[in-house]
Amino acid sequence: MNVLIEDDGPVRTVTLNRPQVRNAIDIPLRLELADALESADTDTGVRAIVLTGAGASFCSGGDISTMRVMSESEAMDRAQLAQRIIRAIWATPKPVIAAVEGAAFGAGAALAAACDRVVAARDARFATTFTNVGLAGDMGVFASLPRRVGPARARQMLLFPEPFTADAAQEWGLVDAITEPGDAVTAARADAQRLAAGPAAAYGAIKNLLAISPTLPPVEVLDHEAAQQARLFGSADFAEGIAAFREKRRPSFGPRQGVSS
Repeated sequence: MNVLIEDDGPVRTVTLNRPQVRNAIDIPLRLELADALESADTDTGVRAIVLTGAGASFCSGGDISTMRVMSESEAMDRAQLAQRIIRAIWATPKPVIAAVEGAAFGAGAALAAACDRVVAARDARFATTFTNVGLAGDMGVFASLPRRVGPARARQMLLFPEPFTADAAQEWGLVDAITEPGDAVTAARADAQRLAAGPAAAYGAIKNLLAISPTLPPVEVLDHEAAQQARLFGSADFAEGIAAFREKRRPSFGPRQGVSS
């Protein structure tokens, strides 16, 4: 199996499972990973997702050994298989956390950047290595990377694909939290459990608003904010949050007595 799936209550861990090639992404892995992410999205028991790699690396990028010169139409079909993975991460209202150990190169760096949170081991290394094989990049890198690190730095990272450290990645905004080596998955799962206990509908609204706001005039963002907030005022999670505040207790979000959030 190219992808492993493990559930711990409401947290699903999806693991790239090609450690013999540092989890390089070939076509079968693309298909299985997209299926796994889409399945996690539709599973009502899953409230947060952790994405990681088996063995010593997160993902070393596309599997170059499986690549060849091909026609533009054939290459488009191949590229869209990769984009399906990113669409699944962006489309789900559920938080997706990348747990990075070792290398996150090329498509691996893009995959991590597409997630809502990136937790990396201190000795992890990142690089946008697409130009090493004469490519520009895919898997959402031209959307995720500039939003995380800014367009000027993204440009330099893509033009000059030297590896950089997790500390540098955190300073630039690509990484959100750093752990000791070997602890990234544990820390990411702890974060995921915390998010899984939170207001799912509000997280979905946050993801949606952050996705669309850079493309809209600021005054239009106000309308989208208001629409999302108005919808949440009628949610079970909001009712629980208000009740918990009045009763001076922690809110208990999530499905309750058959009522969805």
